[in-house]
Amino acid sequence: MEKDTDKYKISAVINTYNAASQLPRALESLQKFDEIVVCDMESTDDTREIAERYGARVVIFPKGDYNICEPARDFAIHSATYPWVIVVDADEVVPDTLREYLYEYIRRPDCAEALSVPFASMFMGRFTSTKAERHVRFFRQDKAEWPPIIHSRVRIDGRTEKIPARRPLEIEHFDDPTLAQRITKMNRYSDNEVEKRINRRYSTLSLLVRPWLFFFKMLILKGSIRDGRRGIIRAYMEMMYQVALLGKHLERTAK
Repeated sequence: MEKDTDKYKISAVINTYNAASQLPRALESLQKFDEIVVCDMESTDDTREIAERYGARVVIFPKGDYNICEPARDFAIHSATYPWVIVVDADEVVPDTLREYLYEYIRRPDCAEALSVPFASMFMGRFTSTKAERHVRFFRQDKAEWPPIIHSRVRIDGRTEKIPARRPLEIEHFDDPTLAQRITKMNRYSDNEVEKRINRRYSTLSLLVRPWLFFFKMLILKGSIRDGRRGIIRAYMEMMYQVALLGKHLERTAK
């Protein structure tokens, strides 16, 4: 049963696998939460030792054949002690202004069961000027379930509200791989996503139009054009992902 003294407490939860190079910055930003839980998928580097050094409680989720973190998300969330949970990746930082906003928010009598949090992301060495991406990363633990599927979103039993999209309230995402590394990730992610979409049908028109729609959405609607040449390249990367996904889907279903 939830103690009255605990109802305004927040657990910060991180899923990790060989995150030693990135983890300290994330953990440093989480020190003023009531608890830090690191759910590690059997790292072979110093991830667990670093987590313990920063005062985190470490729980283990067997990695097995998984190459995605989603299967461990739900386990991690429900390993937390306190009723409110913020989910953070090892390459993300929670600014003090956002932490203060969350503590103030949960004291509102009409607060929702979850919040959609804006993100500031990096691309080719700089934070982008695009419209902030949003993810539901803050919620009541007892109202949340995270499906074990790549790119899945948490399911919330209740109402979700949006945090205002302005820089002091954005989670800062410092993941900034090289373009070669992004293409490697794109290949892995599209392999996994094809499995989710294997029963869908894509027409010839979809093959012609869908990649360009994603290019247009990133360049114009999300505003990556404001980042100049970097923004154009980012829009092409979105397009390339769709080409890879559709091509792999056709390859699988045409057999």
